[in-house]
Amino acid sequence: MKLLSEACDYGLRAVIWMAQRPRNPHKVKEIAQGIKAAPGYLIKVLQELTKAGILSAHRGSHGGFMLRADPAVLTALDVINAIDPLERIEACPVDIESHVDGLCPMHKCIDDAMGTIEDTFRKTTIAEVLKSFSDSQSEALCKVLGPSSC
Repeated sequence: MKLLSEACDYGLRAVIWMAQRPRNPHKVKEIAQGIKAAPGYLIKVLQELTKAGILSAHRGSHGGFMLRADPAVLTALDVINAIDPLERIEACPVDIESHVDGLCPMHKCIDDAMGTIEDTFRKTTIAEVLKSFSDSQSEALCKVLGPSSC
């Protein structure tokens, strides 16, 4: 089971990358190279982040994408929810009569764990992630987001 979709992974990496470089718009190709992502897929993620107000898109030869949201306020959960929200278990997926009114113990445990993960993402700002490494360490995204991110 993968916790975050590839789209969320790309979105978080792109937002962190742009937060490190806030002054100018960045082309999709530049962002894709910076975070080691497929440009064709990344553009869809960037468009979702733009619709959510996290990024701004600028047209023209000097255009591109910029981080619009304040990294000190923007949370990892904001980015995730803009792309592919975490799914909580609202009803027991096993069709057992005694579980109709609530979650069975196993699914309650899983949902509680998802709640803890969701709270962690809610409490983690992009600025806090940036504090954990310097701008000169491009490989730090792998350290922060896990080895599968690179």
